Amino acid sequence: MADKQEILTIEEAMEGLPPDFQFFAERFRTSVQPGLVGREADREAAVKKQRTFIIIGVLIGLMIGVGGFFLGEDVWPFGIFVGIAALGGMWAWGGMALTKLAKETKLMLIEPVSSEFGMGYQLDPGQPQDIYTFRSLGLVPGWDRAKYEDQLTGSRNDTPFEFFEAHLEEKRTTTDSKGRTRTTWVTVFRGQCLIVKFHKKFNGVTKVYRDMGMLNWFAKLGQMGKGEKVKLEDVVFEKSFEVFSTDQIEARFILTPDFMERLLGLERTFKGKQVRCAFAGGEMFLCCEGKNLLEAGSMYRKMDDLGRVREMLQDFAAVFLLIDAMSQRLTPDALRGPNV
Repeated sequence: MADKQEILTIEEAMEGLPPDFQFFAERFRTSVQPGLVGREADREAAVKKQRTFIIIGVLIGLMIGVGGFFLGEDVWPFGIFVGIAALGGMWAWGGMALTKLAKETKLMLIEPVSSEFGMGYQLDPGQPQDIYTFRSLGLVPGWDRAKYEDQLTGSRNDTPFEFFEAHLEEKRTTTDSKGRTRTTWVTVFRGQCLIVKFHKKFNGVTKVYRDMGMLNWFAKLGQMGKGEKVKLEDVVFEKSFEVFSTDQIEARFILTPDFMERLLGLERTFKGKQVRCAFAGGEMFLCCEGKNLLEAGSMYRKMDDLGRVREMLQDFAAVFLLIDAMSQRLTPDALRGPNV
């Protein structure tokens, strides 16, 4: 990707995106950019406010820390802790306006794209029902509480899909030697989930795993009696993925080198890891662990910063290209073949 400082025009920012994204250049100039520029003063004020609160937090933290030092060794560690807490509190308090503006900026960039492609978008959706299918297929572990965001629903070339981000946590309770209990929340999955609905059901169930550490071991253990390991034709992907399927012929038909390359490309674009997917019924279920996508980026950059725009469009394009790779391959006619 070109360095953000070298991007001079919206056309340069959009280089490498699919052809049907080209509408955005004119849309950006006529409506998106004026709206962003109109909020620049708000951004500058919010940044200034956060910086001021950080300075105040540093001063308070130093005062508490120094005060604790003079009060003695027993008090000093507590003073340091309180000082750090004060700094964190002031940083968060001062950043509230910036956080609110980041969400508004995000919507200003997402809505023109989602509306152009006829997609529905929810910033804070409820629990998607399909998350239980991800769990039953062994793509995500169990959880005790969850948060979801950035849900996109619609069709891509007549292929229905749903995309959302999930943060799944497990409650863990420990007891020490004195009988005191401690409860902590541990993240077991944070990343993106994608469901693509095809026009024909698969004969078998095919699962693809990549670099999942201990979860990979449990996933493979769970395949016993539920399918055999599939040997891929491409040596490179054979080293990168492990595939299990109840239908070997169908699995090799689905997992073409082009599709596997798209999986790796999605992982790179999302700056994620441990991508895995499953083909069951008439759907593909895919998840990738990584940072949040479809975000406004640093609010210390100008509102109409073209690097911000490019990053958002690349996130959309990565999802679309993966769906394209599958929908073009898995047409009803193709799946009707004698061996599939």
